[in-house]
Amino acid sequence: MGTSDRITSLVTDNDIVLFMKGVPQAPQCGFSAGVVKVLDALGVSYVGVNVLEDPFIREGIKEYSDWPTIPQLYVKGEFVGGCDIVREMYESGELQALVNTPEETG
Repeated sequence: MGTSDRITSLVTDNDIVLFMKGVPQAPQCGFSAGVVKVLDALGVSYVGVNVLEDPFIREGIKEYSDWPTIPQLYVKGEFVGGCDIVREMYESGELQALVNTPEETG
C-alpha cells in the first residue's frame, strides 16, 4: 500500500484524524499541542498520527493536503487545516458544528 493510500484509509476510516508531531498525550511541538488542546476541549475522540515516527507519512501528508506544515486536522475525510485555522474555527463555533454534524449517509 502506497503512502497516499495509507493516508486515505486513515482519513476515511476515522471521523477525526490529527497528523501531528508527537502523540496526543505528549505533543512534540507547540502547534500540535494547540490542536490537541482544542480537540480535548471539544471532548471528541480522535486518532493522532505521529509524523515523526514515519518519514513517508510526514512528507506524504504535505503532498496529500497540499499544505506545507504539520499539524493537519481532518474531520470526516475533509482537510480542515493547521493550528491557526483550528483555533479560529473553535473560537467561532464552526469547529464544534463540524465535529458534531452527523455524517450524511447515501
